[in-house]
Amino acid sequence: MILKASNIYKAYGSLPILKGVDITVDRGEIVSIVGASGAGKSTLLHIIGTLDKPDKGEIYIDDVPIHKLSAKDLSAFRNNHIGFVFQFHHLLPEFSALENVCIPAFIGGAKPHEAEKKGMELLDLLGVADRAHHKPSQLSGGEQQRVSVARALINNPKIILADEPSGNLDSENAAALHKLFFDLRASMGHTFIIVTHNEDLANISDRTVHMKDGNIY
Repeated sequence: MILKASNIYKAYGSLPILKGVDITVDRGEIVSIVGASGAGKSTLLHIIGTLDKPDKGEIYIDDVPIHKLSAKDLSAFRNNHIGFVFQFHHLLPEFSALENVCIPAFIGGAKPHEAEKKGMELLDLLGVADRAHHKPSQLSGGEQQRVSVARALINNPKIILADEPSGNLDSENAAALHKLFFDLRASMGHTFIIVTHNEDLANISDRTVHMKDGNIY
């Protein structure tokens, strides 16, 4: 087991969002979280990814109690052990694809030549090495999303969290991205937790978790 979250509560003001969520994920598993808008899916993903804090509950990633970490330790843990892929790629427009991929490695203290070597290997693995020195505005939507996946992988994370990763892609690029996740799991052993409205992705995942009204059913 790589993730165990227990009794997770979260409210914003007087509005309850999560109401005692429990979820476990095994190492190497690909899990889709589905449900209507407002069910709490993205909030849960952000809490698992340490981007937000629960009001109550415990979260263990690879046996580390992340709910107990200080802000500084939490930031370091997030950068080194969790990869993120979002619907909107969040690539920095002034940097090249390779530079965007390397940013988490630079933050983690990697030497520039080592980070760039690893970044190029990932871009090659994902089929966009020839776009390494192009700015995001020069890339297609599918290429941008592949660059964002490479960025998520640069620090060899234990777990990858994806929030509607194919939401802005056409059906062909969405299918290619979904296949990529499974290829990465096969070749590198990554664990994926994916919030999605895409039924095709949910159907091919190892397991689908349904959320409704702030809880899992």
